[in-house]
Amino acid sequence: MDAVQLGAAQVVCRVLRGRNLNQMLGDALRGASSLSPQERAAVQDLSYGTLRFYGQLTRVLQQLAHKPLQDDRLRCLLLVALYQLQYSKAAPYAVVDHAVRGARKISPGAAGLANAILRQFLRKRATLLATASESEEGHYSYPQWWVDEIKRQYGANASAILLAGNQRPPMTLRVNRRRMAASAYLGLLAAQEIGARLIGVEAILLDRPVPVERLPGFDDGLVSVQDAGAQHAAHLLDVRDGMRVLDACAAPGGKSAHLLELAHVNLLALDRDEQRLEQVRGNMQRLQLSAQLRIGDAGQPSGWWDGEPFQRVLADVPCSASGVVRRHPDIKWLRRPEDIVGFAQQQARILAALWQTVATDGKLLYATCSVFTQENAKIIEEFMREHKDARQIPLTVSGMNEGQLLPDDQHDGFFYALLHKHA
Repeated sequence: MDAVQLGAAQVVCRVLRGRNLNQMLGDALRGASSLSPQERAAVQDLSYGTLRFYGQLTRVLQQLAHKPLQDDRLRCLLLVALYQLQYSKAAPYAVVDHAVRGARKISPGAAGLANAILRQFLRKRATLLATASESEEGHYSYPQWWVDEIKRQYGANASAILLAGNQRPPMTLRVNRRRMAASAYLGLLAAQEIGARLIGVEAILLDRPVPVERLPGFDDGLVSVQDAGAQHAAHLLDVRDGMRVLDACAAPGGKSAHLLELAHVNLLALDRDEQRLEQVRGNMQRLQLSAQLRIGDAGQPSGWWDGEPFQRVLADVPCSASGVVRRHPDIKWLRRPEDIVGFAQQQARILAALWQTVATDGKLLYATCSVFTQENAKIIEEFMREHKDARQIPLTVSGMNEGQLLPDDQHDGFFYALLHKHA
């Protein structure tokens, strides 16, 4: 267990220095071949959980340590142990014992301090947590600027949005309608004793996450893993057989594949990252679908566009990913307010560039996985002022308010705006 704690602490430390969680976790696990599959899963769970509640855990540790800890490795180890004591089912004595042993490996003199801090937490837990919650960063486990922005935009709904981002994410499937009806796939899941229910046309919500290896027919392309909120994109774009369609920021390919499952279209899947474009290729092969794949910058069509307009364009633009923080808790601590400004500038550039590729009477769907209006409604408002040949089509999706879908127990947070190009 101390190897698991130390592994998670290493990941957390690297993320807090500005690195990506998935990359750091992958690096750590590749270098820990001696860990069992269960221990490797535990490293992942502890890394995600500690970052998810980092704001709260930091304020608890500040009370316990009285002064800043000089060794970041020890600090991160104690944060991981505090997460275990508060949120896991592990026996407290085992958590403390392994943390003390881990602290000794960091520094022989650190073992006593680790023991004292963790045992004091167990004795004064309620008081420490109450004091931590007196600050909004400690209560919500988000940076203060993020809390302020969500409160400014959403008022009374802000608390629910912030707390939803700290929950474990649901696992939702998208059934390949070319191969099977969603109702029939529910039967396959039931036969494997996997609890699930239908929540959309092709969307099935699992009672609890399972490895994809357990999903019937996954390798054969019967089903994909895709958030229910993300599954709205293909339906909103209203593709039909024979259309020329562009997915302008396609990787990893979930929305591209969904479009192809809905209609026989001529699809160009574009992405500027060659490695990520390989993910699209892999998804297409597994699902037995066909698309043209091309490397290119969506904001510079001259580098990849042949001049023939598209009847449908999906612009799933780069964004802050503020709507999917429960899947990527490092985002909360890596983003800065100025990043949102930078994303908005990039989004406006891409949208304007892609508009020229849309055929007259065609449609473009602007999409983000953000809950910040700077990246969503404000981008569309500015675009509409500058493009008189654009008309925004109202969206009537359950749970969606003026294109904004907020995270809840069934889906992540997304924004959609459907634009029609008229003569």
